[in-house]
Amino acid sequence: MSPVALTLFGSLFILLILNVPIAVSLALSSVVTLFIFDIPLSIFPFTMYTATAKFTLLAIPFFILAGTIMEKSGISKRLINFANLVVGHLKGGLAIVTVLTSCFFAAISGSGPATVAALGNMLVPAMEESGYDKGMSAALLSASGAIGIIIPPSIAFVVYGVVAQVSIGKLFIAGIIPGLLFGLTLIVASLIVSRKYNIKQTGAATGKQLRKAFVEAIWGIMTPVIILGGIYGGIFTPTEAAGVAVFYGLIVGLFIYRDLKPKAVPSLLVESSVSSAVVMLIVAAASLFAWIITTQGIARDLADVLLSITSNKYGILMIINIILLIAGCFIDAVSAYYILMPIFLPILNIVGIDLLHFGVVMTVNLAIGQITPPVGVNLYVACGIADIGINRISKSIVPFLVASLVALLLVTYLPILSLGLPALMGM
Repeated sequence: MSPVALTLFGSLFILLILNVPIAVSLALSSVVTLFIFDIPLSIFPFTMYTATAKFTLLAIPFFILAGTIMEKSGISKRLINFANLVVGHLKGGLAIVTVLTSCFFAAISGSGPATVAALGNMLVPAMEESGYDKGMSAALLSASGAIGIIIPPSIAFVVYGVVAQVSIGKLFIAGIIPGLLFGLTLIVASLIVSRKYNIKQTGAATGKQLRKAFVEAIWGIMTPVIILGGIYGGIFTPTEAAGVAVFYGLIVGLFIYRDLKPKAVPSLLVESSVSSAVVMLIVAAASLFAWIITTQGIARDLADVLLSITSNKYGILMIINIILLIAGCFIDAVSAYYILMPIFLPILNIVGIDLLHFGVVMTVNLAIGQITPPVGVNLYVACGIADIGINRISKSIVPFLVASLVALLLVTYLPILSLGLPALMGM
């Protein structure tokens, strides 16, 4: 490995070990490398600005704001109520409800931690009251929340689309079936785990109850329909769709459900601005890191190393999966796209792996990273909600981690799961 690569990755690793925030770690390691190897420091502000000054990235703050509004507008509790009436009476029904509502809310928020935060205060206590172990409940919610970056609209897909120059609209469609498959494997795992608990079962809902719950939840169910329908109907772009989602959420929260009060809107704007600033700071810092990887020949050297191991497409995918799973334990999805895509892109082009398919594979990998210690962000959000330690949830997450890996293998080696729906839609 070259001295530049050793300095860049070595300093980053040390900073991460010291628990320095990822954005600061990326920026500091990049600046140190620029300074030591006499690369003009003027590239620092220029690269960070050009990385963030992109129209497409406007979708990120809008989707974050939309998710925050949906969380506070009462949509989540109505989705949970509807799902509970549909399948809650089944054996292990509340576990199924957790996964189903996570899929619904994922199609609203586009974020894993946001999905866990929005649903956790209702689902974890309900599961515990029904006889589920608290650690298992929090672990299932964490794993289900990871669907948030796979099912559209996904903030992760927006970033990947910008980095890899792939259509964000196609990525959204490509993520639907893999996201549902991810949820299905979690349902199977939860039903197996639930067998050792004495679960209380509720009676089946009447037709009248189901109709009433559906009518109340329809505004939340319609959110992804409006967003995706507008994109693929040619009415608006993914970035404009994010803005539409914000206004739709405000109308539902303020005037239809009326759970969102006008005086709460300013605090929602502040909360969303802080979250957006964190993401965009990571984008800016990671872009400088990626610039050094590309211009200093590090990406080419690392690509050559991987290709020297094997040039078989399936072998390359397995090696990349392992790298991504390890990376997901330490860095977030946004950083991973910017750091690793310059390395992977030449390899993908040489061995003939479709970038749309790979975008889904990489995103599923990084979704799993949200539930793997030590930096699994979903785990920490769920720990705070359930008031348990990271050790307890780390043990409980194992069966759901195994289920997630099964989904990853299927998505990796069955490209039709990602490419079939876009092809069917003529994309």
